[in-house]
Amino acid sequence: MEVIMMLTYDQPGVMQRVMAEFTRKKINVDTIVVGPCEMPERSRIVISLRDRDTALGVIEHLRALQEVIEADIVDHRRHEAYAITLSKGGVCRVTGTVEEVESVIKKSQPDKYIEVVNAI
Repeated sequence: MEVIMMLTYDQPGVMQRVMAEFTRKKINVDTIVVGPCEMPERSRIVISLRDRDTALGVIEHLRALQEVIEADIVDHRRHEAYAITLSKGGVCRVTGTVEEVESVIKKSQPDKYIEVVNAI
């Protein structure tokens, strides 16, 4: 799993232009987390992909976008994961390393779940 983190201007249409790069290159994105950050009028976009070659193939295109201030591939030691699961017992929230969260999902076999990989 690879994670790309971008610092962008917080303006309408930025996500559309960022995702257009993935569409053009026919890259499937596993997860996306977007939100305002510690800098006024800026947002962080965190995208996870399946492999390093794919991330390397798109990073320079992302850096070239006018709305992107920074774009980097995040070191694996900074990856985190979280999941929300639903089973007969109710809703469960799980956080930890990617391996820990995947292990909990595999062992609990929830009826439904969503897993997100993130980094900062």
